[in-house]
Amino acid sequence: MADALHVELVAADRTVWSGEAAMVIARTVEGDLGVLRGHTPVLSLLTEAVIEIQVADTDDVVIGAVDAGVISVANDRVSILSEHIELGDEIHIDQAQADLEEARLQIGVNDEAEARIRHAEARLRAAEKVHQA
Repeated sequence: MADALHVELVAADRTVWSGEAAMVIARTVEGDLGVLRGHTPVLSLLTEAVIEIQVADTDDVVIGAVDAGVISVANDRVSILSEHIELGDEIHIDQAQADLEEARLQIGVNDEAEARIRHAEARLRAAEKVHQA
């Protein structure tokens, strides 16, 4: 579709999602970023958060959770690259909650605890958004 963004979610081991979208919302280290067709070129670092993609010509929203990564926007193309990306419907809420509790127990023990907590929170939010819809 000529009036849409082309979006790719790419993890280290696979292309997680690729398609046409009307809008993408992502969280960068500078804050939330909403991307529509015609957006100014951007290259920014992502933080552990939920990604929302409004699929073009539908009411469908693709929800994903990402580790820190990179978002590139240029010429109506959005590329989101991260070591780990999971779609919300791939995440089990019970497991995400258990992972969050385990990460919280690592505060003060593990230098990476805060990043693990942010990632676990993003996974849980992604799963909850999908299951609420």
